[in-house]
Amino acid sequence: MGTSVTISAATDQDAEQILKLQYLCYQSEAALYDDYGIEPLTQSLDALRAELDEGCVVVARLGGEVVGSARGTVDADGTAQIAKLMVHPRMQRHGLGGRLLGAVEQRLAAERSAKRYRLFTGRRSEGNLRLYRSHGYVPVGTERLSRRLSEVTLEKDPGKGPVADPGKGLAAAEVYVAGA
Repeated sequence: MGTSVTISAATDQDAEQILKLQYLCYQSEAALYDDYGIEPLTQSLDALRAELDEGCVVVARLGGEVVGSARGTVDADGTAQIAKLMVHPRMQRHGLGGRLLGAVEQRLAAERSAKRYRLFTGRRSEGNLRLYRSHGYVPVGTERLSRRLSEVTLEKDPGKGPVADPGKGLAAAEVYVAGA
């Protein structure tokens, strides 16, 4: 019998595995936009540890290996910013991205009183956009950040439908979330 993937809160001991996974997962986004200087590829371990201390970070584990992660924070008006949703390439297309998205949404609502959710992804990241739309997110704006990159802002108001169930998901994704 195989080991199942579990999703739980990240700990400081997960930091190095998360950073290595992040570097692996964001290679495809960097290639898509021909920009290897994106923040997920240049983030330091200390900066990641600070995010673990300040934000809500969930990880997907297969045995002892971190195979996915998502992060979020909530501002004073109750808007949650979800960032750096990523799934190991060998684990993609099995619903893990949707499960991680649902798990971080639920934790942000329960622990930090999130009232709505916002995230960002590159305009050319079609798989990411499909995942988000399938979980109730709608595009609310596009901003050109550089000659190569335009980012789409998507939002979800859980009052207009259920928060995504972390047990269900259509596709896994590694997501470039600018400004996270």
